[in-house]
Amino acid sequence: MRILLATDAWEPQVNGVVRTLNRTVAEMRAMGHEVEVISPDQFKTLPMPTYPEIRLALGAYEPMQERFKAFEPEAIHIATEGPVGLAARRLCLDWKLPFTTSYHTRFPEYLAARFPVPVAAGYAYMRWFHSASGRVMVATPTMRDELERAGFHNLSFWSRGVDTELFKPAAPGGPDLFPGLKRPIFLNVGRVAPEKNIEAFLKLDLPGSKVVVGDGPSKEALAAQYPEASFLGAKFGEELAALFAAADVFVFPSLTDTFGLVILEAMAAGTPVAAFPAPGPIDIIPGSNAGVVGEDLKAACLECLKLDRKAVRAYAEKFSWRASAEQFVQNLEPYPEPQKTRFWRRLRRLARLRRRPAA
Repeated sequence: MRILLATDAWEPQVNGVVRTLNRTVAEMRAMGHEVEVISPDQFKTLPMPTYPEIRLALGAYEPMQERFKAFEPEAIHIATEGPVGLAARRLCLDWKLPFTTSYHTRFPEYLAARFPVPVAAGYAYMRWFHSASGRVMVATPTMRDELERAGFHNLSFWSRGVDTELFKPAAPGGPDLFPGLKRPIFLNVGRVAPEKNIEAFLKLDLPGSKVVVGDGPSKEALAAQYPEASFLGAKFGEELAALFAAADVFVFPSLTDTFGLVILEAMAAGTPVAAFPAPGPIDIIPGSNAGVVGEDLKAACLECLKLDRKAVRAYAEKFSWRASAEQFVQNLEPYPEPQKTRFWRRLRRLARLRRRPAA
């Protein structure tokens, strides 16, 4: 299949949505599909207010038309609700093209954490954006139920995977990656931003040491407010994987994520996860023997210290990116072959007529 993916979340951004889409595209190409990605780096952009690392595309609608016509997609997926997603949505509706979408972030809660915008207004926008989608892909049953209650329709599962080759338990006798820090090590990895609720972790009265890996707009303020915690900045690849494996507990205080890819990455490294009972953790952790969820995050952290790290790793091995990509493709709604062929033939004919000089 020729699959077109329109997304506002793409490299060089660093977050779980980008990692998910990157890996899904790679798996689909390995499966033999042809994938075209339309992302902000292909247009003029401006920095998102309060989040300059994210670039917002400008004037995407007109050039996107040429990309659609040149690629002739058999399936279209709109992954995000920003300017690129809006342009793709408009184009699909203008040309009567079916498409699917996905719900990656609890955007209304995220928006309310950064701006004086009511959560209800955020949900009104999200319902409108996804209302024309043939399928809205969500990562967990809890997220599906939450969106159904909020008035969303056509919801389908799209789970996630983890790279168990990169994220793996530490080899015995390795170097101490947290020199000078008292054990146990409680680790958090992710964007250091208000919507990640990191301060709920930093406020905990825990033994040992707290370590935060990541960059973001709240990093300097939180580092000054909590000098006893170690802020290591952003880490990637094998260095990041090694930090996951060297920690004693991974703490995930976020209430706005819909899955939390870092949960699986920590588990693949053998590190148990403590979290609030929010969408994502509540679907992944209970009954796994790989972590603890609870309203009392301190108690959850301390309970994690008792878990068997081999059992934690074994649970993560159940999640594969190939299975995730196969589920994604199954959720797409490609055009029936005759209908698809007629549509693109008609579109090419109209394009030739427009280019024909006047007599």
